[in-house]
Amino acid sequence: MTVIGISGSYGGLNLGDEAILTSAVEQLRATVPGVEVVVFTRNAAHTRANHTVDRVLNPREAMRDEITPEVERLDLLLLGGGGILYDSEAQTYLREVTIAQRLGIPTYTYAIGVGPLKDRVERDAVREGLDRMAGITVREQSAKRLIEEIGVHVPVTVTADPALLLTPEPFTDAMLAEAGIPRDRPLVGLSVREQGAAAPELSESAYHQLLAEAADFIVERFSADVVLVPMERADVREAHRVIGRMTLPERAHLLKYRYTPRQIIGLMEHFQMAVGMRLHFLIFAAITGTPLIALPYASKVYDFLTSLGLEPRATVAHTTAGTFLADLDRLWDHRAEQTSLLRDRLPVLQDRARSTAPLAVQIVRSRAG
Repeated sequence: MTVIGISGSYGGLNLGDEAILTSAVEQLRATVPGVEVVVFTRNAAHTRANHTVDRVLNPREAMRDEITPEVERLDLLLLGGGGILYDSEAQTYLREVTIAQRLGIPTYTYAIGVGPLKDRVERDAVREGLDRMAGITVREQSAKRLIEEIGVHVPVTVTADPALLLTPEPFTDAMLAEAGIPRDRPLVGLSVREQGAAAPELSESAYHQLLAEAADFIVERFSADVVLVPMERADVREAHRVIGRMTLPERAHLLKYRYTPRQIIGLMEHFQMAVGMRLHFLIFAAITGTPLIALPYASKVYDFLTSLGLEPRATVAHTTAGTFLADLDRLWDHRAEQTSLLRDRLPVLQDRARSTAPLAVQIVRSRAG
């Protein structure tokens, strides 16, 4: 039996990462029938309960001598996907990779994102870890550029985010009613994130105010209600801050952080438009053909918009309310055109996403041969 491990930011902390794991496991099982999938996660109980995997381990709670035997039995260790190699966290996520490489176990990146990566120690650690990989796939061009910039010599292949392959589960009218979301007005989804290590350049007060003004504009101009969708628990606090700055907060509804990625994709089908910062919120919108407009905070968002054939706008830190509201108004009038564009472009990205697992497992097959 082939045993493949996958290590990333899993364990219920972020819906985007959970979507990546769901899709990666499905793709691995489709590519390697009978494969045993081992997940290195930050919450073993959550991963065991929410994913069809064979074995789960929390390396942050285990000692190295406990992890080593688990890594030793692998035929392949995958790192990723998702944006996990960035300042302050990169060395932590490379821990199992380092153990595997010392044991001679092949390692391979699974459509990862990279950056920001400015700390010299972190850059050196990433260069050393990636240069010992059997292969590298990334989900965006900016990640490839950064990997090459820091001096990695292993060739880099750009595929696409695994979450693009997920299909929706119905978000029923009963679920909407339970969440307190009305059905008698148009709905617009809104995503906000915290500053955090992955978005160090955000100015909190500026983007909270910008999103609050956008939400009020949506309510007044489109006679719509706004639904704030937290993609991780920290987003709930940020959403409250946005609502607190609105002049029409009674028309804003904050979804609880309790739904699966597939359910959130299903929720997107109720939205007339999606406005947001989080990458996977935008990916979920694209999957359903929901017209989207982004407030980019990182190169990964720029790259995703470009891959869809959409023109990226200025970063959230350099966006004025006037230009953003004008863009919202324009998109509202041209929603059907963008939906058509998304439906044309999405299959191209999905084909790239499907290529990741076969590329990775070639390593196992070549060794077996």
